[in-house]
Parts: sequence; structure tokens; C-alpha cells
Amino acid sequence: MTEISSQLVQTLREKTAAGMMDCKRALVETKGDMDKAITLLREKGLASAAKRAGRVASKGVVESYIHLHGSIGVLVEVNCETDFVAKTPDFKTLAKDIAMQVAASNPQYVVREDIPADVIEKEKGIIRQQLLNDEKNKNKPAAVIDKIIEGRIGKFFSDVCLMEQPFIKAPEQNVEALVKALIAKIGENIVVRRFARFQLGA
Repeated sequence: MTEISSQLVQTLREKTAAGMMDCKRALVETKGDMDKAITLLREKGLASAAKRAGRVASKGVVESYIHLHGSIGVLVEVNCETDFVAKTPDFKTLAKDIAMQVAASNPQYVVREDIPADVIEKEKGIIRQQLLNDEKNKNKPAAVIDKIIEGRIGKFFSDVCLMEQPFIKAPEQNVEALVKALIAKIGENIVVRRFARFQLGA
């Protein structure tokens, strides 16, 4: 796999205003070709979607979903910019799909930025100990261990962060990609603001 520097990712982000992870994926897919990566982001609607992210999204819906005969209940707030979009079938479907995602996959946070630093450090410490407990890792340099930890913490993020979870109806894309696809389609910013999940007896 082509090694992509953080500087290259940052440059692409400045050129497109797309998200860091989207930029990195585009550069990996295009083997570091900046022009092709820009084109790829534009084709996917991610560059324009990111530029809309600064616009205020104060309308929307609070969607509910009840699963398994009432044993799991979810409330999710999804915001957009106008009442008109909030009433469209596409937006209502997205809100319902996200509520179902929360019910099925039980995320703990909306995005990784919501995770307290001490929670991330604790998880990294657990991963580090697991690695050091494995004999084949005993003589690996600290820098190599750190790189492995960074790779594995990404899996932790995709488990606990709603926007990074594989979408239950199409696991080849994550929830963030699902939201950005609708942003590109409707031309308005969309924000998954918050959610609450209730499980009977939990």
C-alpha cells in the first residue's frame, strides 16, 4: 500500500475542505496523486459536502425506533438547514436508518472527537499490553508497537463511533459516507446531533 504522509493529507484537505479520513482514503486509492484525489473527492461529493459543514443546521427531526417488541428503543436528533428538507422522504429515511443503526450497533459516541482523552488512552494501554503479552512482539522497537497501536485504535473508533460504523444496510460504506451522500444530493448541511439508546433491563 502506498505510504501517505500526514502533510499530503493536510494539503488535500486545504484544497478541498473534505474530512481528514476522506482525504487519506482518496490519496491511498489514487496512490498519492493529488489531482486524481481531488477529482475522486469531487465525484463522491465529499469536497462540496465538507464545505457545507460550516453552515448552520438547526432544523430537522427527532426520530424514534423501537426494536425487538419493545426491548430496545432509540431517539436520534438529525439536523438540516431548512424545514423543507426535513420533510423530504430522503431525509426522513436517513433519520430512520440512523435510528436503526443505533439500535443494532450500539455506538457510544457520535464522532471520535466526542470520546474523552482518558478513554482513548485507556484503550491504547490495553492494546499495548496485549501486544507486549505476545512473545512475537517482545523485540519489536517501540515505534513499531506504537504504529500497530494506532492501527488498532482505528478499529476501536469504528466500533464505538456512530459515524465510523459500517452502515447496517450496506456495510461497504460507513454512516458518515451515507450522510455525506445525502448532503451532496440535497445541497444542505446535515448533522447527526445526538442519540439516546434504551435497552430493557440494561
